Amino acid sequence: MGSTGAFDEIWGHGGPEAPREAFAALSQWIAETPPDELQRRQHSAEAAFRQLGITFAVYGDSDAAERIIPFDIVPRIFLRREWEKLSEGLVQRVEAINAFLEDIYGARRILDEGILPPELVLHNEQFRPEVAGIRPPHGVWAHICGIDLVRTGPDEFYVLEDNARTPSGVSYMLENREAMIRLCPELFRDFRVAPVDSYPDMLLETMRSVAPSGRARPVCVVLTPGHFNSAYYEHSFLADSMGVELVEAADLVVDDDIVYMETIAGRVRVDVIYRRIDDDFLDPLVFRPDSLLGVPGLIAAYRAGNVALLNAPGNGIADDKAIYSYMPEIVRFYSGGEAKLPNVETWRCREPQALKYVLDHLPELVVKLVDGSGGYGMLVGPTATHAQIEAFRAALIAEPHRYIAQPTLALSTVPTLTEKGLAPRHVDFRPFVLTGSDKVRVVPGGLTRVALREGSLVVNSSQGGGTKDSFVLLGDAA
Repeated sequence: MGSTGAFDEIWGHGGPEAPREAFAALSQWIAETPPDELQRRQHSAEAAFRQLGITFAVYGDSDAAERIIPFDIVPRIFLRREWEKLSEGLVQRVEAINAFLEDIYGARRILDEGILPPELVLHNEQFRPEVAGIRPPHGVWAHICGIDLVRTGPDEFYVLEDNARTPSGVSYMLENREAMIRLCPELFRDFRVAPVDSYPDMLLETMRSVAPSGRARPVCVVLTPGHFNSAYYEHSFLADSMGVELVEAADLVVDDDIVYMETIAGRVRVDVIYRRIDDDFLDPLVFRPDSLLGVPGLIAAYRAGNVALLNAPGNGIADDKAIYSYMPEIVRFYSGGEAKLPNVETWRCREPQALKYVLDHLPELVVKLVDGSGGYGMLVGPTATHAQIEAFRAALIAEPHRYIAQPTLALSTVPTLTEKGLAPRHVDFRPFVLTGSDKVRVVPGGLTRVALREGSLVVNSSQGGGTKDSFVLLGDAA
């Protein structure tokens, strides 16, 4: 069994012979379950995923338009005290993100007081002047956030990036749990695991809470760009789980600043739209005029206060990695306290001194596009070829404002089933945070992504990563 030298969440630094005290029961389960039985269960889970159609598309890959995300049978576990501490930090961060969005599209106090350079916000491609001055119903901008976390030690958690635009992956969290309950029921006898299957109910409650109309039973829908989208399975899964309609642009019409859904029985007024369409394509009258995926007049209805959009248009600015680098200051500005969840150290290449440092240390660093996602447009210095490093050097010199850099962290590992047996593999974590009109809630679980290639730090499914179930313990293991 290989060792990465990183902190392993189950085995610590001691290996399988000396697991961390709280994880002795899981380590024993791993040791006592024959490898071929673990493989059988894992293959059973993946066969079920394939049958259900739990797939994602890899854009630009002609060999396999759709694939299942590989699933790993060994769960990741968070102790109750770990989770409580994480939750506090997540709530604080999401509240700050909402306050930031409310401010930059409104009074812009944070810019006036010199906390952020105004051009970083106002000249940012993700800033949407079209929605400046609009206040979403109940003042909530980021209703659904996925905050990506990494871990480097027993108590060292860092935020890697914020996803306040259209965070995906929650369907994998739910289906992974379903598979584990069916295939490894003994684990749920040994551990008191917080359930995650209430997520659709929590999401629907969040949606209803921000309805602008004040109607007793607001009509909620999920707006999808269609079945060619890489996350279409998730769109249909969530709509089905919540018992609401899954709609495309052609199903909606705006009349006198009110959104209606066309049904066989006639028009039905829509109060809340969970939209899984990027801002650019949302409304051809305001954003891209060539969009066939959007609803003409939708932003006018939103501006008039007649419909809630989850997440709010304009949220992409909070996902920007240059803005991320200021999150400690943003949290301090809006909360009055220090960030409970620290950022990863970040160099903003737009700043000459930072750029010089990054160019001098490229082989040691991770370099990312400020508006990149999915593991694309990224350099992992320690594993890059000389040619890749030099290509990034040229890109950085040409357009330094488009990049940030971070140290290469020793991400924690979790035992993972490989073709050669169990071995540590690096993981990250995306918990989901829901903000309604009255409260912020952290779902007790999340999506653990695992880098299946030995030594790899890239966990994105589009780059060959897989997923694990994430147990949050309600108490100590039995």
